[in-house]
Formats: sequence, structure tokens, C-alpha cells
Amino acid sequence: PRTITITITILSASADTSRFVPLSKAQHELDGSAQALDQISRCFNKLRSLRASDSATLKTELNLLFDQLISENYNSSNHDNIQPEVVCEMLMHASRLVPLSQEHLIIKLSQLIHQLLNQLQVIVDEHTLDVLVSYCTHALRTCSSWTHPEVLLALSSLVYGNGSRCHRHLPELLGLSGILVNYGDPSQPDIEIRRSAVHCLANLCLSVAGQPYLEEPYKGVCYGILLRTLQSPKPPDVEDIVFCTLLQSALKGTQYFLNGGKWKAVPNQDLGTLLAVLKRFMFYGLPGISVEMPQVLYPAPLPQYETIPAAKPEPSQDSASQQNKKRKSRGKGKKAGAEGKNDGEEGEGDHISGHHKTGGAGVVQSAWSLGSQSASVTSPSGVTPQLYPSWKKGSSDSEFSDPEGGMQSKLRLYQARVRQSALQCFLAVVKCVEKRILYGYWSSFVPDAPGIGGPPPLTLLTIALKDPSPKVRAGSLQVLSALLEGSRQFLSTAEDTSAPRQAFTPFSATLAASVRELHRCLLLALVAESSCQTLTQVLKCLAHLVSNVPYNRLRPGLLSPLWKQIRPYVRHRDVNVRVSSLTLFGALVSTQAPLPEIQLLLQQPGSTSALSTPGISTPQELSHNWRLPARRDGEASSPGGGVEGGPEGPCWLLQLCVSLVTQPREEPYSDSDAGGSSGASLEPSPIRLEALQVLAHLVKGYFSLAQTSLSELGQLSARCLKEQDPSVQLHGTKLLEELGTGIIQQYRSDANTPPQSAKCVPVCQVVEFWSDVLGAPLISALQNEQHPTLQTSACDTLSSILPQAFSQLPVSDKTQVLCITILLGLTYSENSLVKAAAVRALGVYILFPCLREDVMFVADTANAILTALDDRSPNVRAKAAWSLGNLTDTLIVNMQLVGLEFQEEFSDMLLLNMLRSATKASGDKDRVKSNAVRALGNLLHFLQPVHLGKPVFEQPLQEAMRALIDTVRGDATMKVRWNACYALGNAFRNRSLPLDEIKSEYCMKIQINIFHSLL
Repeated sequence: PRTITITITILSASADTSRFVPLSKAQHELDGSAQALDQISRCFNKLRSLRASDSATLKTELNLLFDQLISENYNSSNHDNIQPEVVCEMLMHASRLVPLSQEHLIIKLSQLIHQLLNQLQVIVDEHTLDVLVSYCTHALRTCSSWTHPEVLLALSSLVYGNGSRCHRHLPELLGLSGILVNYGDPSQPDIEIRRSAVHCLANLCLSVAGQPYLEEPYKGVCYGILLRTLQSPKPPDVEDIVFCTLLQSALKGTQYFLNGGKWKAVPNQDLGTLLAVLKRFMFYGLPGISVEMPQVLYPAPLPQYETIPAAKPEPSQDSASQQNKKRKSRGKGKKAGAEGKNDGEEGEGDHISGHHKTGGAGVVQSAWSLGSQSASVTSPSGVTPQLYPSWKKGSSDSEFSDPEGGMQSKLRLYQARVRQSALQCFLAVVKCVEKRILYGYWSSFVPDAPGIGGPPPLTLLTIALKDPSPKVRAGSLQVLSALLEGSRQFLSTAEDTSAPRQAFTPFSATLAASVRELHRCLLLALVAESSCQTLTQVLKCLAHLVSNVPYNRLRPGLLSPLWKQIRPYVRHRDVNVRVSSLTLFGALVSTQAPLPEIQLLLQQPGSTSALSTPGISTPQELSHNWRLPARRDGEASSPGGGVEGGPEGPCWLLQLCVSLVTQPREEPYSDSDAGGSSGASLEPSPIRLEALQVLAHLVKGYFSLAQTSLSELGQLSARCLKEQDPSVQLHGTKLLEELGTGIIQQYRSDANTPPQSAKCVPVCQVVEFWSDVLGAPLISALQNEQHPTLQTSACDTLSSILPQAFSQLPVSDKTQVLCITILLGLTYSENSLVKAAAVRALGVYILFPCLREDVMFVADTANAILTALDDRSPNVRAKAAWSLGNLTDTLIVNMQLVGLEFQEEFSDMLLLNMLRSATKASGDKDRVKSNAVRALGNLLHFLQPVHLGKPVFEQPLQEAMRALIDTVRGDATMKVRWNACYALGNAFRNRSLPLDEIKSEYCMKIQINIFHSLL
């Protein structure tokens, strides 16, 4: 019977379990979130129900509740639904329950405040802030010192982003004897209290979006304490890691201070002192470098003296030889996956190890041995330091025993964070200090010579080449990019084309040497780098450099090595690297185009494999087969590897960009490719857009090389216009505009160069090109009201049609009429950008010989322009004034070529309205006024006796002359006054004007001056 009973029970249980349905992952997360919220709610409700008393029961319940709340992990998604108002109410009530005499409970309450506010990312409201800050300050005044670090930590969480709202407590915190002033001072013996106080000062300087910054003089007090913290040495009894956290908080606070507005030169805020401190910590803990920085950096064109103490000798030669053996043993078999390892989180990617691929080490070693310099790293064997990046070397520093290695790795991680914080702080300096002031310190952060024969300079390039942390290297490149951005005027003085001087070195030569050193070091960084994120920053930095350097004042040869090295990166597995490499190509073909060196590089033949061309392989590609270029690069080449990019064939860069836009992806790439592609098999959208931009730059700067592929580029633009992605359509219209502009520039003949000698594109080919393009795709873009930017670009494209080709467009499909009708309709668009572009396009069309004699078109265009002159947008009025000036130029041409027939057909009332509108526009802003006075001069020249004899023209005529005279005698810009003088001279050519009636006591003097200056 016992056995039977057990069997029945099992069967019953089995029957129940057959109906069990497992919960999905979403249901598990939902249940977990509900349980967590229910538990937190019970604790909150329990805490709310308690009332302040001196009983031991209350103390016990508070201890249990605080422990339970502190033990929760609020970073998980289970606590996303906790409202900030509930947290604020609970913390305020808890502060009323804990008296200042219960120091253990104060510790737990401080920990709870810090944990809740940090993990739930709550910024408390003003009332809660006032109550809890008062509680913390009273605790700091009353309680024992062992509680102060935790209370200060809670205070730092409370004031995070709330510095401006703590105005009632700022005197107590930052006054002459304020709590944070005393605790954050470098003389404070307790390092934990000092560290927490500095952290609190940093959070006070922070301001979130929409909130004002900390007010003066308290902002300056915080900066003074933070700067003194950075200048003070490490106390002998403080651990290195603890001191690193103190430095990191001080640097973060300085960064928050700098983000508070533009730098102001006040007595207690010296820029040179701050830069000296930041430069010191940019190299903090960098292996192989011991830096003694000056206390102040001074703005000077020559670098200051910096000493690098000699490295300590190695303990024995055996250890050095053992180290070399280990280095050699790691040179093989670690190709796959090495690049991805440095792209990870800070804790994994910032340690010092041989984490980069060593397959190409020989190539980079030979490149560095040719005299390259950054900072000196002493060789373990005691020989001359090799100029190879320290993070690329296998080093015995990373081969500790387990306990020692763990501590050393942790210390180096914290030191790398200090260096990264210093670079972020320096980046904030670059953004808040005027560039003209910052460039005085250029030589302190940018090298101007390799430093052969002496200690190498310690600059941003030293970090980019030698720091073991990829994030720190990327940070230095970000700072350098910010320095280079907008530096064209500063770098424009660089020159080294003339013979070198023996007596002295001019600043232009020093700056040119600095530019060359930048190219050399960044090229070395490009070759040595394998972290995808840092490699992207190298390419971006090179793009900023190329965009601002005056290559026409420098000896050629700077761009050729760079051009060859970046070619393989277009096929990199990471989409961001590929986009950055295309951006760099765009900078190369757009800077000071056309450059002879770039023109020669574009004409060089492209091979079927990048590795078959000497000089373009990189260490990374030697160990990765995914960087081999795809077949489509060589499709147009001959079987022998031929001349696809020769002078008579298509440009290889053009063919590459076309293939990136049109052809399907031939191999898998990294996960960063996900999303953003207009088709499942095409390249990612950022790649395609950047390739289209490169094509536009190439056509603009080197049209003679691109014109052989005119038909192919037209088909590409038409294909882009047919796609659904508005961004691709926009870039397609931009490319069309550049193609049209290039054709027009070919037909603009100089006095000594007829257009036939420039090998212009035949008119018949131009007509065929525009006939194919001016179809449904472009018309659809013009009518796409959902994307005004696309409409604007399409209008600009229409204005770039060659006049000779426009007159020969097929009449059967009424293309001319369609273009004109759409443009006239878009002048009444509600979008100001579209309206301005349409008015400008009409101003271009009015000059076409095939249209300017059409009285109806001229009248319709004039009415559209006059309507736009009354628009609220200054941009629309400026474009309308320019078009009005072109229209009046057309009137003068027709008066000379057609004669009275055109003048008689043109409406008198329309001419009167044009005169009044131009007179009114002459009192507008200078950008409108400059063309308005031009139109007035033409109109006064165009008026005939039949017009002047009508009374309705008398007053507008006087007002027009008065407007021109006032403009000449006014305080407008030189361009406006010159146009007014020219307009008066143009008006005086009309002998029918009643000059005797309109001249005044000073009109004759102006007339004499005008005739002297113009005739």
C-alpha cells in the first residue's frame, strides 16, 4: 500500500507539470521588476511610518531598513520606475529620524543618499536640496571626523549639478572658513576627507543643461583649491591609487570649471600655470618617462627647456636577455582578434601589454628607425632607445607575479585615468580659450623637430605614439584635432620653399618644420595603431591637419606618403575607420585644389591589389586578410594590372567612390555596420554618403580628371535621386551641382585662353547629360515639400546648367518650361531656404541669352523677385536683391541689343515698382544694400524720356538719386559704397535724366569725384 500511494502521488504531480508553461524572458524581467519595486515600496512605506524618538526600537528598525535599502542594486533595470519625488521625500523623512548624536546611523544615511542619487541618477529638487545640505553641514560641524568622508560623499551627490541652487549654503561651504575650503586644502592631513571634499568641489562646479553655472566669487574659490591640489606633491604616507583618485577628482572639477564659459584672464587664473599643470599630468605615470615640468608655461615661439632624467640602469643583463626572448616568443601566432581587444572597456583596454598585432612589427620598426622621435623609452638592455611605441613592445613590466601584477595593473589603470582626465581638461581649455591666445603655447604641445641628438620634446604626439592606453592616445588626438581645427590663419605663415637662412631661423620656417613633424608623427601613429577607435581619431586628426596647412607654401612631398598609407583603410573592417579614411580623402582633394601633387597622385594607376603597390601596405593589413581590397577596385584595369587610373582613363579614386555607392558589399564587416544602409546588400549609409562627398570634392577641385566619367557620374546622381533615403538624394543633388559648376567654369574663357583650348566638354554631351538628369528624379526632389533642404539643393542644381546647353534642351518634353515653372512656384514657398534658392536660380536664368529677350519671362521673374524683396528673412531679401541686380543687367543688355522694341513692350508700372523696391532695399542691411544700389543704377540708366515725362516717375526718381547719394556719403562697408559710386556713374550715362532738377549743393562734387574714380 505504501508503494501504491507513492506512485499515485508521482502520477498526480506529473499530470500537473504537463500543463506548465515556462515564462518568457520579458515575463521574468517583468516579475523581477515588480518584486523589486514591491520590496522597495515596503521599505519606503515602513520608513515613512516611523516617527522620531529616542527609543532603541527605532534605532534597530532604522539600522535594518538602511541595510536593506543599501544592499539593493539600483543600477539594474528593475528600479527604472522609481520616481525622483519618492526618493526625495524618503530621504528628507529619513534625515528627520536620524539625530546628529547617532553617528553610526549618520554613516548609513550618508551611504544611502550617495547610493540612491548616484545609481538612480536623481537630481534633487530645491527644497530637498536645502534640507539635506543643511543636515550634512550640521553633521560636519557636530559629528566626529571619522564620519566626515561619508557625509562629504553624500554632500557631493546632493550638490551634483546644483551649484547655483546652493546659494544659501555657499558662504558656509566656500566662505573664508568654509567647510570645503578647510577640508579640500592641500594642508588637510586626512587624505580621505580631502579626497571627498575635492570631489564635492568638482560637483559644485558642474552645471547640467538649462541650469546656470556657479556664481563668482565662489567659482574662483573652487578653482583655486583645485589648482593647488594639482600642484601639491603626493604625501609620503598616501597610497598611489588613492592619490590618483584625488587627482582625477581635481581634474574633473577643473574641467567642469572650464566648461562654465569663456576663459577670463584674472589675477588668480593664469593660463600658463594651468597649462603647465595639465601638461605634467598628461604624462603622469607614463612608462619610461619621468617629467620635470616648469611651474608656468609662457607663450613663446620657442619650446621651453624640459628635462628627462636618465633612466635607471637595469639590475642585470640576464633579465634583459630573458625579456628579449619573451618579446620574440610573442611575435607569432597572435594575429586574430588582437585588434578587437583594444576596443573594449576601460578596465580591459587600458592595461599595458602587447595587445597590438605584432605581425607587422618589422615594417613599423623599420619606419621608426629612420630617425622618428617621440619620447624616449630606455631600452632594457641599456642600448640606445628604440623609437618604437612602448605599447607595441613586449615588456617585462607586464610579467609580474600574480599579487604584484594585479596591483601594478590596477595602479597603471588609475594612472591612465589621470592622464585621460588631464587631456579632457586640456580639451576644455582649447574650447574656452581664444585660439589666438592658445597658439602662443603651440610649441609646448606640438613638436617642431624630431629632436635628434638630444632629449625628444614631450608633446601631444608623444602620447599618441607611446601611451599604452588606447583611450589616452585617442584623447591626445582629440585635443590635437581641436587645436588644428580653425588654424588655417595661424598656419598660413608657414613656409619653407625658399633657401634656408644661416644667421637665424624665421618663425615661418619653424612653423613649417612643425607642420612637417606633425605629418611624420601622425603617419607613424597611423601605421602603428590597431585600436579601431583610436585609429578613427588619427584619421580625423589628419583630416583637420590637411584642411588647414598651406601646401602651396611648402615643399612638395608631404602628401604622397599619406596618400599611399590611407588607401588600404578604405577596406577596413570597422565602418568608422572607413568613413574617417574617406573624410581624409575628401580633405586631400579639396584643400587648395588643384594641387599638382594631388593631381599626380590621382593620375597614378590603381592596381588590383593594394598589397601589390609598394608603400601602401600597413602592419595591420599584413596580418588580416579582411583588409584586402575587393575585386571591384580592379574591374576596369587591364589583365596585366594596367593603367586604369592613367591620365586617359578614369581616376581610381572616382571609380572607388562610385563602387562604394552603387555596388553591393562583397564581404562581412564589423558589427558597427549594423543599420543605416539603404539596401540590405549595399554599403552602410555613412560610407555611401562620405563617398558621395568625396566625389563632390573631387569634381570641384579636379574637374579635368572627372570629366571623362561625366556620363557615369550623371547616372550615379540619377540613381541617388531615385532612392528613398533623403540624405542620399541630397548628396546626389550636391554632386550634380558640382558637375554643372565645373562645366560652366570650363566655358568661362579668359582674355588669353579661349574655351576650346581647355578641352571643354562638348555642348552636345552637356545637353545629353542634363537631358538624362532633368527627368522624374530631380523634378520629384524639387516638389518634395517634406524635405526643404533637398528642395533647396535641387534649386541650386538647376541654377548650374550651362546656358548654351539649356537653350538646346529638347522642346518635345518641355524641359525648359518645366524648370522655369517650378522655380517660379517655389519662390512662394513657406520655407525661407527654398524661397531664397529659387529666387537665386531665377537670377541666374535671367542672364541666359535664350531667356533674357522673353518679355513675359522677364516680367514674371521681376514680380517674383519684388515679392521676395518684402520677405521677413534677410537671406531671402539678399538673394532677391542679387537677382534684381542681374535682372536690371539684363535690361541694359536688351536695351543695347534689342533696342526700343523691348523697352516699349516692358510694363511701365512694373518698372516703377522695381524702382521703388530697389530704393527701399537700399536702406536695408549691407548684404541687401550692395545689390540694391547696383539695381538702382541700372534702372536709372534704363529709363527713357517716355518714362521720365510721366509725373508718376518724378518722386521715385528723386528718391532713388537721394538713396544713392546718401549711400556714398554714409558709413556702409567699402563694397556697398563702391557699388553706389558705380551706380551713380551708370545713372549719369543716361543723358535723358533731368540732372539740373535733382542736383543739390553737394551733388556736383560727388559727380566730379565719381567721374574721376570711374572714368
